Amino acid sequence: MAIDEYVAHDLLAWYAVTPYKNPSDHVWATDANRAGAKRGKQPVWLGTVMRDYIQPAARGVGILKKMSWHTFRHTFSTLLKANGEDVKVVQELLRHSTTKMTLDTYTQALSPQKRAAQSKVVSMIRPNPSCTVVVPRVSEEIPVTH
Repeated sequence: MAIDEYVAHDLLAWYAVTPYKNPSDHVWATDANRAGAKRGKQPVWLGTVMRDYIQPAARGVGILKKMSWHTFRHTFSTLLKANGEDVKVVQELLRHSTTKMTLDTYTQALSPQKRAAQSKVVSMIRPNPSCTVVVPRVSEEIPVTH
């Protein structure tokens, strides 16, 4: 199956189950009951998504600073890469045109990984280094700092 066929298949699968089939419906229409008669006919407001979902989740893991969409996208990209996701997957999730944009602009190396890379070079120069670096394998192992 070609890529276009996969896209068409996914789109048709979505269309079969979505309540938002009219041309006036938004791609990301609100499903909130409080929208009343406008349910499915008015857009999801990104500020509301940030306030009602992302900010509470961030506070739940100890991030107390107010987060913007810009910060969220950078963090999302960095954590996906830290969890071992392929850069092409990260690029497509962020809807970037190239993997270069994803890696050069959005994804940062995490400090434990930087220290581990540096430690490898030090051990080449000095075979018995005086410190040990432990590199977390998944983001849950990365300590949250406040």
